[in-house]
Amino acid sequence: MADLLRGGQFLVKETNCDDVFTPEDFSEEQQMMKEAVMEFNDREIIPHKERFEKKDFALTEECMVKAGELGFLGVAVPEAYGGLGMGFVSTCLTCDYISSGTGSFSTAFGAHTGIGTMPITLYGTEEQKQKYVPKLATGEWFGAYCLTEPGAGSDANSGKTTAVLSDDGKSYKINGQKMWISNAGFCSLMIVFARIEDDKNITGFIVENDPNNGITMGEEEHKLGIRASSTRQVFFNDTVVPVENMLSERGNGFKIAMNALNVGRIKLAAACLDSQRRILTHAVEYANERKQFKTPISDFGAIKVKLAEMATSAYAGESATYRAAKNIEDRIAIREASGNTHQEAELKGVEEYAIECSILKVAVSEDVQNAADEGIQIFGGMGFSEETPMEAAWRDARIARIYEGTNEINRMLSVGMLVKKAMKGHVDLLGPANAVQEELMGIPSFDTPDYSELFSEEKEMIAKLKKTFLMVAGGAVQKYGPDLEDHQQLLVAAADILIEIYMAESAILRTEKNAKRFGEEAQSVQIAMSKLYLYHAVDIIEEKGKESIISFAEGDEQRMMLMGLKRFTKYTNYPDIVDLRNEIAEKVKAENKYCF
Repeated sequence: MADLLRGGQFLVKETNCDDVFTPEDFSEEQQMMKEAVMEFNDREIIPHKERFEKKDFALTEECMVKAGELGFLGVAVPEAYGGLGMGFVSTCLTCDYISSGTGSFSTAFGAHTGIGTMPITLYGTEEQKQKYVPKLATGEWFGAYCLTEPGAGSDANSGKTTAVLSDDGKSYKINGQKMWISNAGFCSLMIVFARIEDDKNITGFIVENDPNNGITMGEEEHKLGIRASSTRQVFFNDTVVPVENMLSERGNGFKIAMNALNVGRIKLAAACLDSQRRILTHAVEYANERKQFKTPISDFGAIKVKLAEMATSAYAGESATYRAAKNIEDRIAIREASGNTHQEAELKGVEEYAIECSILKVAVSEDVQNAADEGIQIFGGMGFSEETPMEAAWRDARIARIYEGTNEINRMLSVGMLVKKAMKGHVDLLGPANAVQEELMGIPSFDTPDYSELFSEEKEMIAKLKKTFLMVAGGAVQKYGPDLEDHQQLLVAAADILIEIYMAESAILRTEKNAKRFGEEAQSVQIAMSKLYLYHAVDIIEEKGKESIISFAEGDEQRMMLMGLKRFTKYTNYPDIVDLRNEIAEKVKAENKYCF
């Protein structure tokens, strides 16, 4: 824990592979939890996939009750409030392996355990926690989260719902309309955000779902995917809420909403992981069985490309998600050891890694969509049929790029938060950025490097990619200063550079750690996946770097930066990606599943 980097510092400090947590580091307790959750998914969710697709909302609620009985809804809840009190890695692990049966249950589970319960455990008074959290932890009650309104999507603080204090000062009357509310059809309580008078920021309230208290629901929404997750509009008409049900302080609602979303983002990434594994497993099973020209289609190079790329993105997603989850868990432990309450420690621990949470949300949600898309392609015409698992996987995956903040918002947030951290002195971007500027002015070394050690060139490449980001971000901040947030296309391009660095580095660090433990031969396919992911990352970073530089630099400065970009994205020895893909695909084919 002594070498624990702060959020965003991965960009300016080297991470030792021994300091990252990997799925191969799961404890015995975590392995047992993983097996229990997988068994639940295989028994209660997957056999009923057809019922979920036919909008069987009652089945979703029934499965949530069963999950509560087994303790899965209370994994992150402290034992004092009826939960299991397990760490952040176990929280992500549960979310990972319980979410792949259907997006309908995954959404209900994520909404309840995250934004439905967590705001009370993290911001509630002791009385509020004692009253509500044990019921939520066991599934006696279910929670929903009422933030989004018509006309107020990404601008969460612009909601029009009002809360007016009564004359006797004992209650508030809430009036307004919320939409896209997950679990609305069967929730017992809602976290509702409303504005008091002309406050700049909204305020959070705990509202029990009582139809006799001015609460009405719209009909169930008919959606592209997650069809059996309950999604309704909620209307409040003079809904009376006791003053003691205000969550945290007046005007603190926006902060509650944002911090709840930070946790939601990394958990959403985790919730997409096992879906990727299952998509690949279905795809390779089909490709091994399906014959054309008397040959299994898995033997064809065009299919091998897809299998290898699907496996690689799943591996990188796992690597990065569990790396960040353990960083958060360790930061929480450090804060608790220094005297913070569990509430304070968890809030600050997650907030510290908000950049990484946004990175993961974007990367993994896009990877699972790509995997499902390629899965359909491998199945061919059958993939378009409801009889095969791919079309539902594709539809369910689509929402992941929208909720917990759209991917566009999260891209801009990741860079914006990093710049703010730099201004606060939490991450030194200025020093390293200046060093890159000086390096660009100097003469490059023409020495032949020694790349005899595993990943020596790849790690040097990662360091150069970090210089690319510093060059682009440093130049952009210099040019636009506080107006940088107005240049969204530039922010989005810079975010893609940041995302690829984190994901590629995470895969390499995981594999390097495991190669030291289990031997390079045992990790040969993982080595191939790490190299393949980096190869693609370099391509993306070169493209986005060029786009960024051309957008804000001119003349000699532009020429110098473009030359620097070329230097920072050039391999000494290019990997043979055809060989890498073949090695990965052959392993997946032989195992007939995702096997890493």
